[in-house]
Amino acid sequence: MGFDWVSFAYAATVASGGIIGYVKAGSSVSLGAGILFGGLAGLGAYRSSVDSSDIWLSLGISLSLGGLMGYRFYNSRKFMPAGLVAVLSIAMVARCLCNMNKPSSSKTE
Repeated sequence: MGFDWVSFAYAATVASGGIIGYVKAGSSVSLGAGILFGGLAGLGAYRSSVDSSDIWLSLGISLSLGGLMGYRFYNSRKFMPAGLVAVLSIAMVARCLCNMNKPSSSKTE
């Protein structure tokens, strides 16, 4: 099976968002959260690349970020960055749930 490029792109977006938040606003919390969640999303992307049925880490990260950033968007009404990350996270949750119904292509010997 090939790499899960969509999940890797999501992870890179989350991590780069944290870096941009640090550069633009000096927010070390944004940097730490972006690197942490982006790194975990990257690990989830790697795991789902190795075994397409192993989506649990990706699903957990996407749910967490979707809920957190959705709440921040609801309170601030600012699309950037909270609304964008919430939309991307919800899309990743939907993608993970769709992938749960597909048969696994990993080989077990």
